[in-house]
Amino acid sequence: MKTVSMSGSLRENVGKKDAKKLRKQDLVPCVLYGGDEQIHFSTDERNFKKLLFTPETFFIKQDIDGKEYNCILKDVQYHPVSDKVLHADFMEYHEDKPITVHVPIKLTGNAPGVISGGVLVQKFRKLFVKALPADMPENIEIDINNMEIHDKVHVRDLMENKFQIMEKGERFVIGVQTTRLAAVTELVEEAEEVEGEEVEGETPAEGTAPAAEEKADKE
Repeated sequence: MKTVSMSGSLRENVGKKDAKKLRKQDLVPCVLYGGDEQIHFSTDERNFKKLLFTPETFFIKQDIDGKEYNCILKDVQYHPVSDKVLHADFMEYHEDKPITVHVPIKLTGNAPGVISGGVLVQKFRKLFVKALPADMPENIEIDINNMEIHDKVHVRDLMENKFQIMEKGERFVIGVQTTRLAAVTELVEEAEEVEGEEVEGETPAEGTAPAAEEKADKE
């Protein structure tokens, strides 16, 4: 997986007034956890453009006052109106311990079934993957060159020895369906999500992330 570099500064004070002051300077209050202790720091809001406005997922080398940490971005809080980044959580990782991150799906080729009039239906854009950092894939590639109408790819078809996909093996990922069947599939999936069966959201992070109430109190 690709790595990007970021830099930040330790926060002298932790509290709501200090956080508000930082945001006025276009700085984002952040927390790094997963190590021996939580580290409160701030970083330029512009640093998030390379992380958030892309389908890719990255490892991050985070320099905080000259000390470097290997980490991943775990959570971002946005302003409800402006969508500015208000707060970010980073998790430090270690090479000998597995981590879980969202990995994007990459499609290659052209499906004959689509050329014949079918519709390509994709349930997941990213999948939760658990692996050692060195084995974490940059993306999960699916070749659709041989997919005809009614062909499907499930999670179990994408499994590899080096990493584990944290979804049930029978989960539908992508397929070529007739237009009518695609509409029915969409209705069924919406019903499943209402019943709480959709599991593509957040998973518990390794380490202990600050609770939302804690952040509000400390900032």
